[in-house]
Amino acid sequence: MMEISWHDFWPPVRLSLQVALLSSILALILGVLAARWMTRARFKGKVLLETLFMLPLVLPPTVVGFLLLLALGRRSWLGHWIEWVFNAPIIFTWWAGVIASVVVAFPLVYQTMKTGFHSIDRSLEDAARSIGAGEWQLFRYVSLPLVFHSLLSAYILGFARALGEFGATLMIAGNIPGKTQTVPTAIYVAVDSGNLPMAWAWTGTVIFISFLMLLFTGRKARE
Repeated sequence: MMEISWHDFWPPVRLSLQVALLSSILALILGVLAARWMTRARFKGKVLLETLFMLPLVLPPTVVGFLLLLALGRRSWLGHWIEWVFNAPIIFTWWAGVIASVVVAFPLVYQTMKTGFHSIDRSLEDAARSIGAGEWQLFRYVSLPLVFHSLLSAYILGFARALGEFGATLMIAGNIPGKTQTVPTAIYVAVDSGNLPMAWAWTGTVIFISFLMLLFTGRKARE
């Protein structure tokens, strides 16, 4: 029977937390800005753009990963430009995992924040404008505090989605131990090789982290 090795256990956990933390912050920033804009803007094609925002939520993760691979690979102009700027390709690096996680987490963050912004009483914002508040001041001191619980929920959902991302990450970042191997890919390899103790250890870790974050969100929502 295979044993659990700390040397093998920790690197995927550390990388998963690193990727999830950074990608959830980026997804939150993009989701908040996009949701704020979409709840205020009126323009032709708004429904099509919003559908595009939500598309990664319903597409198979491997499809998302394949499209990202085409967009960021060495044969694309964007991938070629990134390699020229950073003197290295971005695919099959942990940064590729961050990009994949941002893309799949964004729809959850966006939808949560859109619901939050729609719930704001417009009269409160109009009152702030009437006493001279600019749009940035309005956003920072009025809108964001009013949607704090939505903001917290959006971040937790984004973090949890990024932590569990598998398909898109595998397509664009690969499964390189110590470099791009996250917990979900490590679990897949462990099960495939028959190392169930390690698979259980990683699975338990993800469940524990996700449970704590959801519990924290639930407690905050009741306050």
